[in-house]
Amino acid sequence: MSLMPAIRHDYPVPVRGESAVVVPVAAAEAVVSAWRERFDSSAMQGMPAHVTALYPFLGDHDLTEGVLAGLSALCGEFSELRVRFDRPGRFPGVLWLDPEPAAGLLDLTVRIASRWPQAPPYGGQFADVVPHLTVACGQEATLDAVEAEITPRLPITAVLTAARLYVFDGSHWQPRAELPFHGPRGSRILSATRPAS
Repeated sequence: MSLMPAIRHDYPVPVRGESAVVVPVAAAEAVVSAWRERFDSSAMQGMPAHVTALYPFLGDHDLTEGVLAGLSALCGEFSELRVRFDRPGRFPGVLWLDPEPAAGLLDLTVRIASRWPQAPPYGGQFADVVPHLTVACGQEATLDAVEAEITPRLPITAVLTAARLYVFDGSHWQPRAELPFHGPRGSRILSATRPAS
C-alpha cells in the first residue's frame, strides 16, 4: 500500500512554552506507532501514543512548584484506569481510537480544568470533550486506508497508571513531570530547571 504523507497543515500547531497533560498508552504503541510517525505531527515531535487530559495547559513560566504539586495531588487521587480500545472513530480529518470506559479519562480532564479554569480544554474551542487516542491526521482516503490496517488488530487493552506533563520547546515535546494515579509519593519531576513558586 502506498500512502502519501498527509499531515494537516490546519491542525493546531503547538507554541513554544505550551504544556499538555496527557495519559500515555504504551499498550497501543505496537499498533499505532508506525502510523502516528507518518500521520500525526505530535509523534514526530516526541509525544507518545496518548489520550489528552488537557491541552493547552499552563504556559511554561506558570508551571511553578506549587502548580506541579497541585497537579500531582489531583492525579494521585485517581486509581489506575483500565480501558479497552475496541473501535476507531473520526473527527474531520482525524482518525482516533475510542477508549472504553472513558468516564475516568473525562473526569480527569474535568477535574484539571476546574482546578485551573484559565486553561479550558482545547482553548474552549469545543462544547464537548471526547477522550481519544489520535492515530492519523489527513485526507479521508488516507484515514480510510489506515483504519483498514489497524482495525483487525483491535481491541487494545491497557492499564493506565499515570498522567504526564509535557512542555513544547519549539520543536519537541519534553516531559516535565510524571503524575502517578494513586501513587504514594506524588509526581516525579523530570526537568532539573523549573520556575520557583
